[in-house]
This record gives sequence, structure tokens and C-alpha cells, in this order.
Amino acid sequence: MSRFFGHIRQAGYVVPDIEKAMDYWSRVLGVGPFFYNPKVPIRNYQYRGVAYEPHNSVALANSGPLQIELIQCRNDVPSMYRDFRAAGHTGLQHVAYWTSDYDADLERLTAQGFKAVMSGEVGARGRFVYFDTEYHPGTVIELSEVAGPKGEMFRLIREASEAWDGSDPVRPFPDLSKL
Repeated sequence: MSRFFGHIRQAGYVVPDIEKAMDYWSRVLGVGPFFYNPKVPIRNYQYRGVAYEPHNSVALANSGPLQIELIQCRNDVPSMYRDFRAAGHTGLQHVAYWTSDYDADLERLTAQGFKAVMSGEVGARGRFVYFDTEYHPGTVIELSEVAGPKGEMFRLIREASEAWDGSDPVRPFPDLSKL
């Protein structure tokens, strides 16, 4: 556990081929099932203070309490993921800490000197921010709001992993509008 942020709840991997990555993680490592969205709808996305429209494919699965996130950029919109790949990296890009008190935690971290680089929203009450903390690959910190529908979706993904027998290794994202 981080004495500053609590438990790491997610490990985010930037991959060149998300379909191959899901196959490897589920077939070879036994992690799954993966919930896959070929184009995650991100609202209010900003990178270094400028608004863009990213097209990212994302797959989520759990290994115990740790969520594995696989990310593939599908366009060339500026992002920390694109920067990571341009530096010649693939693999672990960030670790995420989850919060149900996003505003207070964001204010606390900003007051401590953390600088936001990338931010946006996925679903209702699903804000996220990535900080300028990559001092070596895999150390970017994400603060992710997991209240409301996004928190419910993450709970469903974790529960699906608990009794997973290896069948149906790739499934669509749960519909956030129905949660």
C-alpha cells in the first residue's frame, strides 16, 4: 500500500494490439474475463490543457482486487499513452488509485505539487486525472473516481473474475447507462 494514496487498484498497460494482449492475459496468465470496449467514450478530455477527441480501445479484468487495464490508442491524439509508445515503451504505463471523494483528493494532490497532464470523464461520476509522475516507465499515477455507474461497473468486473472458469474470455463492457 502507498502511504500517500492507499492501495494500487489498477495497473494500466499500453499495448500495440489489444486483441493479442487479451488473448495472452486470459489464455497464458489465466486472468479474465476481459470486458472490452473498442471505443471508450471519453468526455471533457484534455491533454496539457488542450481539448482533443481520443479513440482508445480498453479492456478490463481483475486478478483478485487488482484491476488490469489494457489500452490501445486508435488515433494519434496527444496523450500520455501516445508519449509512452513514442518513447519506445509498451507494457505498464500507469498505476491507478481509486477514490469516491475525487474533488477532495484532487485538491490535496494538487496542493502537494502534483501536476495534472491528462484528464477526462467516462460515464457519470467517472472522472480521471493522470499526473506528471513518470520518472521511469510505468510510474504515472492516475486518480480515478469510482462512484456511481463506473464504480458499479468495476464491481461487476471484479465479481466476474472471482468464479471465472476460462470460458467467454472477452465480453462487452457493461452498459453504464443501465447501472
